[in-house]
Amino acid sequence: MTEPGQKLKRARERLNLRYRDVEEASLAIANRHGLDDFVIALSRLADIENKGTVPSLFRLYSLCAVYRLDFAEVLGWYGIPLGDLIRDSSRFNLEETHLVGFEMKPESDIRLPSALLSTFDPRQTTFLTRTAQQWGELPLALLRQLDLRRYRYGFVGSEDWSMYPIIPPGSFVQIDETRQKVAEGAWTTEYERPVYFLEHRSQFYCGWCSESEESIILQPHPASHVAARAFRYPGEVDVVGQVVGVAKRMDLGKRRHTRS
Repeated sequence: MTEPGQKLKRARERLNLRYRDVEEASLAIANRHGLDDFVIALSRLADIENKGTVPSLFRLYSLCAVYRLDFAEVLGWYGIPLGDLIRDSSRFNLEETHLVGFEMKPESDIRLPSALLSTFDPRQTTFLTRTAQQWGELPLALLRQLDLRRYRYGFVGSEDWSMYPIIPPGSFVQIDETRQKVAEGAWTTEYERPVYFLEHRSQFYCGWCSESEESIILQPHPASHVAARAFRYPGEVDVVGQVVGVAKRMDLGKRRHTRS
């Protein structure tokens, strides 16, 4: 297996760049960003290529910029699988409700095999476990297939019971940022009432909302036994958007009754 330093050396040699050329280019990058950490001295570059020295993130950025290399790919040379970031994140649960900062970018390398693309119908209920066993990283691929990148996503903390049973702990929610105005009116059922995702300086909240003068009232589901809260608005809390989609667990009833 070729060492990452040797791969960087080959990239430099393909471009007919001398050590001095790389140093001067990195100086220009450092000057542009006003940070000396981007500079790659001659001796440092020699150590990176020949002694296995791991470059700092700043120097690795400079090398990728000078050699026209993909930063994520080069991170992979050093054993950092950037493509596994979302999967590794899912290995553990967080108790607090929070926004999901990962973004599905159009240039992402996640793809679905043509056989699955031809058979998958998002309108139909599908047993995904078997499909996932056949095709691998299915959930992210489906997000791309369904073209949902224009929304933001949140995760309801594993100890956040405020909207149970409609939105139980551990749910992923899809948030439409264009719907930040709290709607008022009468709803036939509780499922028709808009749910909002709120950002407070200390944490995030998910729940029904109503406005009263200069405040927002966060109203949990009555079955959750969580108290309502009032926040100054605007000022103390921001409305991220309205929840327009939910992926949730359906097996938490026994656990909830045990906690009550």
